[in-house]
Amino acid sequence: MTTITNHMPTKELQALDAAHHMHPFTTQTELAARGARVITRADGVFITDSEGNEILDGMAGLWCVNIGYGRDRLADVAARQMRELPYYNTFFMTTHVPVIALSQKLAELAPGDLNHVFYAGSGSEANDTNIRMVRTYWAQKGKPTKKVIISRKNAYHGSTLGGASLGGMSGMHAQGGLPIPDIHHIDQPNWWSEGGDKTPEEFGLERAQQLEQAILELGEDRVAAFIAEPIQGAGGVIVPPATYWPEIQRICDKYEILLIADEVICGFGRTGNWFGSQTVGIRPHIMTIAKGLSSGYQPIGGSIVCDEVAEVIGACEFNHGYTYNGHPVASAVALENLNIMQEEGIVDHVRDVIAPYLKTKWEALVDHPLVGEANIVGMMGSIALTPHKESRATFAADAGTVGYMCRERCFANNLVMRHVGDRMIISPPLVMTTAEADMLIERATKSLDECYAQAKKEGLMVAAS
Repeated sequence: MTTITNHMPTKELQALDAAHHMHPFTTQTELAARGARVITRADGVFITDSEGNEILDGMAGLWCVNIGYGRDRLADVAARQMRELPYYNTFFMTTHVPVIALSQKLAELAPGDLNHVFYAGSGSEANDTNIRMVRTYWAQKGKPTKKVIISRKNAYHGSTLGGASLGGMSGMHAQGGLPIPDIHHIDQPNWWSEGGDKTPEEFGLERAQQLEQAILELGEDRVAAFIAEPIQGAGGVIVPPATYWPEIQRICDKYEILLIADEVICGFGRTGNWFGSQTVGIRPHIMTIAKGLSSGYQPIGGSIVCDEVAEVIGACEFNHGYTYNGHPVASAVALENLNIMQEEGIVDHVRDVIAPYLKTKWEALVDHPLVGEANIVGMMGSIALTPHKESRATFAADAGTVGYMCRERCFANNLVMRHVGDRMIISPPLVMTTAEADMLIERATKSLDECYAQAKKEGLMVAAS
C-alpha cells in the first residue's frame, strides 16, 4: 500500500469534514454517519484516497479533468500569473493580457461565427448569463415579449436559480421555488426509457417536433431560445437518435429561435471534436462552456457568442457581470490547458484512438445479464441496468436502488463510475490509454457481476408492473 503523508488519520479528517463542511447534492446527516471519502492526490487518470487506495477515475472529477491530473505546466502557469497579476477585474473599461489571449484562442477553436466570450466562474453562472443575454437581445431588437426559453425535462444546466430553472430535474425544482417564470420544458429524447414501440428514428423526430409544438402553443412572439446539451450528461448520458438534432436545427431556423448549446460537458474534446455541436451537426448562436475549458484546474466558465448576438448586445450597456469575469489566473490556466490539448493532439487521440477502442469494449457490456443498453459517444458513455432486456423494463424497486448498489461495488473495486437512477455513466480523462481503458472495463465488469449477484440475492431482479 502506498504511504500517504502529511495528513491526519482518515477518521479524524472525516469527523472535521462532517462538523464543518456542507457538501453539494448530499444528505449531510447520512454522509456524516458514513464518513466522506477523502481524496489526497491524483496523477493521470487515477486518484488516491487517504487510505492509500489508487482509484481509476472514470468520471474525470466531475466531467472536467480532460487532460488528466498532475500537469506541472498548469501549476507553473498559475504560480507565474499569481506573481504578475493575481487579480484584476474587467469592469470599468479595463482588461488584461490573459483574458485577451484566452478569448482569441476560443474564437479560433469555436465553429462558425462564435467569436465573442462573456466569462463566468462556472457553467451554472454562464447559463444565468444566457438567460439575461437572450432576453436583452430580443428587447434590443424591439421584441421585448420574447422571453420564454424552452429546455428539456431531465436536462442539467447548473444549480443556480437560473441554471436549475433551465434544467429539467424535478428534484431540483422541488426546492427553492423553481423554475423561475418563462421557462418551459419539453420531453427528453431518451428512446430506451420513453420510446415505447417507436423506432429510434421515429422517436427522435417526435421528440424534436415537440419544440415546434411548444413554439406554436406559447406563441412565436414569446419564445426567445431553446437550450440543450448536445448529449445529456448528468441526466444519464442520453444519446439522442440520429433524427433528433437535424429536426431541432430546422425548427430553430424556421422560427428564428436562438439556439443555445450547453457544452459544459460536451466541449473541449469530450465527444471526439472540440465541441459537441460539431459532433451532432448544429449551429448554435451561443455555447455555454466550463469544466474542460481549464480541465478543472481553475474555476472558469463562459458563453461563446456569435457575431450577430454580440453586436446587438454590444450596442447597449449590458448590466450584468461577476467579480471574477475572466479572472487572470483562471484565464492563464485555461489558455495553457488548451495549448497542451493542441500540442499533444488530444482531440485527435480521442477521435482516432481511445474513443473507438473504448466504444468496442463499452458496447460489448450489453451482453451482461444486467445491462439492456450501452451507449457511448467519444469519452462519455452510459449503460442502462434492467431486470428484463427485451421489454426495456425498469425495476420494481425504487428508481436508483440497483444503480446505487452498482456504484458501491465500483468504489469497492477502485473505480469511479457514477449512477443516475439505474443508469451507470462514465466520462474518463481524454488522455486515457488503451491499457487503462481495459482496466476500466475489467473493473466495471467485475462490479456488474457483483451487483447482479447481490440484486438476485435480494430479490431485486423484478420488473415494474
